Amino acid sequence: MRHVIALDVGGTGMKAALVGLDGALLYEARRATGRERGPDAVVQSILGFAEDLRAHGHKHFGAAAEAAGVAVPGVVAAEQGIAVHAANLGWRDVPMRELLSRRLGGIPVALGHDVRTGGLAEGRIGAGRGTGRFLFVSLGTGIAGAIGIDDGIEPGAHGCAGEIGHIVVRPGGPVCGCGGRGCLEALASAAAVGRAWAAASGDPAADAADCAKAVEACDEAATGVWQAAVAALADGLVTAHTVLDPHTLIIGGGLAEAGDTLFTPLRAAVAERVRFQKLPEIVPAALGDAAGCLGAGLLARDLLAAAAARLPCPVPQKPPDPARVP
Repeated sequence: MRHVIALDVGGTGMKAALVGLDGALLYEARRATGRERGPDAVVQSILGFAEDLRAHGHKHFGAAAEAAGVAVPGVVAAEQGIAVHAANLGWRDVPMRELLSRRLGGIPVALGHDVRTGGLAEGRIGAGRGTGRFLFVSLGTGIAGAIGIDDGIEPGAHGCAGEIGHIVVRPGGPVCGCGGRGCLEALASAAAVGRAWAAASGDPAADAADCAKAVEACDEAATGVWQAAVAALADGLVTAHTVLDPHTLIIGGGLAEAGDTLFTPLRAAVAERVRFQKLPEIVPAALGDAAGCLGAGLLARDLLAAAAARLPCPVPQKPPDPARVP
């Protein structure tokens, strides 16, 4: 059975699948990245996992994978196949596409940014399906986004389009991981909410999920922390909406798991800030933590579709003239 490899690399774990050319999930697996052993060990873990997936496909489906798609965190030069920078993996300028292709027998490999690859899946088969234009925002340890246009994701000139987390919403505010101050990520990510609630509650182990539970229990301090994060998030979303004019804002990541505790005040805050713009629909992501892996499968299948489109059409051959056949 013809299939591709889909691999989503996270900070501590990897999710993978073998996907049929019709999109059917044929096999799923997970494995640790081995980050505690250092950056080189992570690369070797990825290569070994991909090789094992290829072997599984050959054994159980009668053929090796024809292409692979890989989603990785950080800054990605997808066209060059290089993971330019992934701080949580300790990488810089890793030629991941070349390494994987060589390990997998020379098959084509597509490389994508993890959130933008997840956004691709949300756009085609998830919450953005049929919307035409959407902005996918992931609220996790950091905040990143993907600009959806029809069935694709706009990468930008340098592969960094959609980095909504580094819009400055509070000039002079808290320091962000990027080195700036007052970035959306430093105020409204799950990590930022967790830090603020740990400080407000006096519990150093408290996180964003704990804050959401305290909000639901009508805790005044938690409500203050939550409202500040929602206000910052609304400011960032309205800025992005003003520039991009998407039909739909899709919110995913760990913070979105708070459900209506997040979405009800967020929709109200965005509505308060919209002036001449058309109010966007704000919806939760549909694919959860499977989005990156599903998107990686789409990247791989797109490679095969593009290669097939480049093949020359066979020239029809005229049958021989019976009168001229000796």
